[in-house]
Amino acid sequence: MAGSPSHSVDLSQAMILAPSTPADWLIIAPIIITILAGAVMVMLRSRPDIHAYIATISMAAVVGCELLLLQRVLELGPQSMTMGRWMPPFGISFTVDAMGATLAAVSGIAALAVCIYSSLDINYTGRRLGFYPFLMLLMTGVSGSFLTGDIFNLYVWFEVMLISSFGLIILGGEKSQIDGALKYAILNLMATTLFLVATGLLYGVTGTLNMADIAQKVPMLPDNAPMSTIGALYFLAFAMKAAAFPVNFWLPASYHTPRIVVSAIFAGLLTKVGIYALIRTMVLILPESRGELADVMSVIAGLTMMLGALGALAQNDVRRILGYLVITGIGSMLAGVAIGTGAAIMGSILYAVHSIFVMTALYLALGVLMRMAGGKYTLADLGGGYKASSLLSLLFLVLVLAVSGLPPFSGFWPKFVLVEAALGNEHNVLAFVILATGLLTSIAMGRVWAHAFWRGGPIGTEDGRDAAPLNQLAASVKGRAFIPVSALVVFVALMGLVPSPFFGIAQSGAYTLLRPQAYVQSVFGPVLEQRKENGQVDNMADDKAPAKPQAADQTGATQEKESAQ
Repeated sequence: MAGSPSHSVDLSQAMILAPSTPADWLIIAPIIITILAGAVMVMLRSRPDIHAYIATISMAAVVGCELLLLQRVLELGPQSMTMGRWMPPFGISFTVDAMGATLAAVSGIAALAVCIYSSLDINYTGRRLGFYPFLMLLMTGVSGSFLTGDIFNLYVWFEVMLISSFGLIILGGEKSQIDGALKYAILNLMATTLFLVATGLLYGVTGTLNMADIAQKVPMLPDNAPMSTIGALYFLAFAMKAAAFPVNFWLPASYHTPRIVVSAIFAGLLTKVGIYALIRTMVLILPESRGELADVMSVIAGLTMMLGALGALAQNDVRRILGYLVITGIGSMLAGVAIGTGAAIMGSILYAVHSIFVMTALYLALGVLMRMAGGKYTLADLGGGYKASSLLSLLFLVLVLAVSGLPPFSGFWPKFVLVEAALGNEHNVLAFVILATGLLTSIAMGRVWAHAFWRGGPIGTEDGRDAAPLNQLAASVKGRAFIPVSALVVFVALMGLVPSPFFGIAQSGAYTLLRPQAYVQSVFGPVLEQRKENGQVDNMADDKAPAKPQAADQTGATQEKESAQ
């Protein structure tokens, strides 16, 4: 008989019975907020005039939640929440450590800046066609990628990003946008296919999709398990998404085609999600595969950096120059993964934070400059920017120094850490390439600043001859266009002048990746506590519980980390 006590089910065997605390909901709050905001704007599609306000308020709430989540992770360690209260690894877990929380918060800040700027850049037609719902959907995918603890769920969030980015890149329906979107779509669809194939193989070998569970099971697999193949597939998939050599041609062919705010969010966030996924899979769950591919990664990292820097030198379209600089940054972050030490991984995390701020700010600053130049973006058509706006010239100069890796701004410290790690682990050629690309980037961006701001006018005119029309265009640019650019430049300056907090956060993220006991405990700890309360001791508990020797090892590692500091 239904409901009979004799047929009662012991839910403690399958479900987590402890209620979720309000703080646990911070883990998925960014996803919930962006989904709801996008849905509300779709329902209010007849009122596109209020979409910018809804998006900005929503992103401000997302940033608040992500900063609180980052604070909680730094204080208490990795946090986890399993959907439906099903015990992991059967329920889908959202697990966030210092690296994921940091990149989520920084991405939220960049997206908030884009929302503020877009209120001036996106016209009524763009709003009517769904710019802001697409942007919220994109941020849903970005946040979900940084916060998930399930490898298949990561694939799902990649698909969410892909769908929304298609909508953003073709917004306007121009021929160049369709052409750029086609190249972007083909390469990214190939990458997601490889991602899905690798995930299917990994599930077939390990029997689980939970990252914490995979990290525990992979070292116990037999020698004939195809882990090298799986690692190579993941590396190729994420390298394509991150625009690493030789599958990076889609980025400079597509990032210059959409609206400047779309290019800004793409350059700031999308490739960083690819690098994040690469670090998460190759360092946390497949460290042996990372070691086997280290030499290949090192070569690809060096070629990616050089191709990006040389490509930037060869361009006259400033939008294409910035696209190639995105590629250079990907090579620098990939270099840290190739080296594989704690310091190198820390350098990659630092570089990702720096790149999100700098590349987003550069594209937005370029948007302001293009407005002052009447929509022109080639070096030959730019000039007189300093007379038009000394503030913009100063902000742009700070970003030029930062993206070149020059002190005292944010780009200096990640490159310093990566070069030191490379030299300390006999990757001398990689260290040389990092320094050489910094020099080439300085030349490329110095050329942009000199043409756009130092020169008095476009090529073919005497200095100052066209000052009056330029000043009229500059006067038409609304003051609030400078707010998001200035805010991002402040972060760039703070990261360079006060690097200690950023170093601490990046070091914590690298430590969790290389020693995942705390990450695993955050996922399976509630299960073990529940089993202990019920007096249940089984093999699962023995496998998942961090034993005393591990705790001692963790304490020793902490002391080692403190001595390194």
